Amino acid sequence: MPPLTVTPVHVGIVMDGNGRWAARRGLPRLEGHRAGARCVREVAEAAVEFGVKVLTLYAFSTENWARPEAEVSGLMTLLEESIEREQDAIMENQIRVRSIGRRDAVPSTLQVAIDQLEEATRGNDRLTVNFAFNYGGRSEIVDAVREIVAEGVPASRISEETIARHLYTRNLPDPDLVIRTAGEMRLSNFLLWQAAYAEYYAAQVFWPDFGREEFYAALANYSRRERKFGSLSGGGDYAGSDDCAGSEDSSSSRNGKAKQ
Repeated sequence: MPPLTVTPVHVGIVMDGNGRWAARRGLPRLEGHRAGARCVREVAEAAVEFGVKVLTLYAFSTENWARPEAEVSGLMTLLEESIEREQDAIMENQIRVRSIGRRDAVPSTLQVAIDQLEEATRGNDRLTVNFAFNYGGRSEIVDAVREIVAEGVPASRISEETIARHLYTRNLPDPDLVIRTAGEMRLSNFLLWQAAYAEYYAAQVFWPDFGREEFYAALANYSRRERKFGSLSGGGDYAGSDDCAGSEDSSSSRNGKAKQ
């Protein structure tokens, strides 16, 4: 794997396809989630290796509560087991772990495990991993607006920067690249505000098969793209652009707009 010419600072991943991976092997869906949990470690270590600084993983959405109760309960137990099993590797790789999403409805024992892991890894600085758990992009924006209203900020003083400072990902750069596995092409309520100018990459493999090489392929694809953020390609007066003509007004909301 040759060195990357450009590395995204922040990568978001929609980890899709665990259930279909299991079904193709005649296994229960939870076994697919178990295989997917093991994949997280390989991808996180690859992120450290390739120089990615922030990794946001979509683990459980606000809509996933509608799944069968046995599957949801199994996922909660699996996450708690994964936290205990992976803590040594997390510390060895100097990874800081954060949970983003609503804590309501999350079992109390899992909340305690998450809190303890966040505290234990607070000083790590090679990679920040955000686990988006009980997360929804719309509910995140609602929570941000509620905080702003509670603080008594006048409507005339609310800007894009004000909202960004109240999101779960405050103090972090916006994602440069969003990857979705299993060949799907949906946003699924993931980082709706932050990913306004992110590049997208659809990996054709299911999440349990998405490892170091697939991750590198996504980063290499990103490094070949030209990001315009609503401006013209190459700065010329007649250069083409795939972005809408009015999108320049949104440029102030980007935290990590330049290639790193």
